[in-house]
Amino acid sequence: MGGALIAGIVKSDVTTPSQVWAFDPYPESLAALVEKLNIQPASDNKELTKQSQTILLAVKPQYITTVLADISPALTSKHLLISVAAGVTLGTMEAACPEGTRIIRAMPNTPALIGLGATGIAAGSHASSSDIDLAKKLLESAGISCETTEPQLDAVTGLSGSGPAYVYTFIESLAAQAEKEGLPAKDALELAIQTVIGGAQMVQQTGMTPRELVNQVTSPGGTTLAGLAALTEHGFESSIAAGVHAAAERSREIAKES
Repeated sequence: MGGALIAGIVKSDVTTPSQVWAFDPYPESLAALVEKLNIQPASDNKELTKQSQTILLAVKPQYITTVLADISPALTSKHLLISVAAGVTLGTMEAACPEGTRIIRAMPNTPALIGLGATGIAAGSHASSSDIDLAKKLLESAGISCETTEPQLDAVTGLSGSGPAYVYTFIESLAAQAEKEGLPAKDALELAIQTVIGGAQMVQQTGMTPRELVNQVTSPGGTTLAGLAALTEHGFESSIAAGVHAAAERSREIAKES
């Protein structure tokens, strides 16, 4: 995720590769990132902190406090920290940093890897509106962003954070049943993928609500109505709601555990 966000940042007009420093504890991973993006390698997190004003914390949640303890002595009022570690609260991070450290917590999703991410952003108690603007500018180089409160990030996690897996499962199910209905597997998958892409683009480009588009394609006694009725009968809408809720609840639990 860190590499995807850096790739988006250096491809945008936010900054230049020469102004981006990175560190990875795995030398091979760092070397590959430096070669691919032409950015600057740091020898450790402390050097990276000294070279940077805005620091993207793209590590697994269990390592956040360790990294913050490492860089804390080098943090000054000029630094802005942006964390994409799931479940680690602003309070936890602020407690591990010098008083007044500006921190923003972000919840991106994996489509950021192809520049189509959806990210929720919440500001810490010392972050300013200009800090939020900068974070949005950086993160939107890999998709879109939405400013939220920290508690709302759990809903973001249940929706866009975990949502790609729901979409993949939906595509898989569409294609699998179409194959059972007689289509070759390759054609079934291609049609399922394009159907999801087309449906999403219709919502985005027409300005119509999803319900309006459903009504537009549904005629009395038609095939779509029959399909929708079967979906409702088998709990399609309630299953989606349950999935979003379960993921959001798990996000809340992880935050408490952290």
